[in-house]
Amino acid sequence: MELRIFYDSACPLCSNEMEQLKKYDRLHKIELADLNQQGFEQKYPHIDLTVANKILHAETNTGEILTGLDVTAKAWALTGKHKWIQLLRLPCVRPFADIAYRGFAKNRYKISYLLTGQQRCETGSCNLK
Repeated sequence: MELRIFYDSACPLCSNEMEQLKKYDRLHKIELADLNQQGFEQKYPHIDLTVANKILHAETNTGEILTGLDVTAKAWALTGKHKWIQLLRLPCVRPFADIAYRGFAKNRYKISYLLTGQQRCETGSCNLK
């Protein structure tokens, strides 16, 4: 495992992206940890669940904590897919991309509803395939 992503399984868009990441993670470098799993706070006491529910969090194999688009960029880089995402980390783009990401994260359930017709997964979490 090179990257453990702490994600919101109740969010249809979030779960869809995690499913896509796992599909392309042929070398099994990415591990997913559901923020909604029972015992999350005991299993990952170093991750503030309230904050992680507001902005995507991940942990590298060296213990470094990444947030927001840094997680997305690192994860897709590990798969070798969607290389354009690295452009969002360029110094001239980064501040604007981060503002847009925070807006998405804050409104992810509303955006999920607009794009998928589903605001939250009906069972409390979207099951990954």
